[in-house]
Amino acid sequence: MIRFVIHPTPNPNSLKITTDAGAFIESGMESFASAEEAEQHELGRRLFSLTGVENVFILPDFLTITKHTAADWDNLLPKVELTLKDHFEPAGSSS
Repeated sequence: MIRFVIHPTPNPNSLKITTDAGAFIESGMESFASAEEAEQHELGRRLFSLTGVENVFILPDFLTITKHTAADWDNLLPKVELTLKDHFEPAGSSS
């Protein structure tokens, strides 16, 4: 079972997410401030498809997601976690 740990940040509109499921990306850093910037990156594109996402910052060990001020974490976070679960466990994979 994939476990995500949600860490608060100094910005109440941003959350840092870690997991024991593996690296979010192989190496480097990815940062997206819009759906257009993320369109060529699968995980970034999938996260920006969620209403309320404003920024995505990805490193191998963690991901930070920033929501629009008007968005509500109670509504958005379960969708983010489902998107991340699908990223680590693609449909049809056996584990």
